[in-house]
Amino acid sequence: MYYLHNILKILLLLPTFAAFSAAFSAPQIRIGHGFDIHRMSPISKAGQPLIVGGVEITHSPLKWLDVEGEFGKKGGTVESILGCEAHSDGDVIYHSVVDAIFGALALPDIGQVFQDSDPRWRGCDSSKFMEHARGIMDEGGWEIGNMDVTLILERPKVASFKPAMKDNICSLLRADPSCVNVKARTHEKMDSVGELRSLSCHVVLTLMKV
Repeated sequence: MYYLHNILKILLLLPTFAAFSAAFSAPQIRIGHGFDIHRMSPISKAGQPLIVGGVEITHSPLKWLDVEGEFGKKGGTVESILGCEAHSDGDVIYHSVVDAIFGALALPDIGQVFQDSDPRWRGCDSSKFMEHARGIMDEGGWEIGNMDVTLILERPKVASFKPAMKDNICSLLRADPSCVNVKARTHEKMDSVGELRSLSCHVVLTLMKV
């Protein structure tokens, strides 16, 4: 009877052990990657300024390669302030961050959630997308563990704008500044990025269960 009693006690505890094991076997860290790219063009064509990381990138006129001859001779250059062609404000950093969060949580990509055919997002401030992503993180009990942002554009130079970009990311996602890094590099004058016709961004991040 003694042995039978002990066996029954063990059997009764099995569901508790199973729940305990499941809780600790579930991934406590998720990794996400996000990428975005947008066209750059003279502000008269783009219709909106260059917004990156929630910051308007003010700059002097730059020489833009007119591949299609929209402003003059095909293959010539046009000197102009540049803007971003996009359905929303075209913030490549915010879009990449949101996509990385969605990826880490195995959710649909940003293009499915905020479709460019939806008039609600026309000219939308991309901070709204960041707030939506933060809300999803809150619901699941996730926090930013670490984030590495790589902005890729030839011109304009953005070194002086990077601290504000980082501050904006940390504020919107309530992330510790020591866990967020914003880098920028050129594309060595190659392809559309190097010709000032586009800019892109990569983001790698981890989410941690709290």
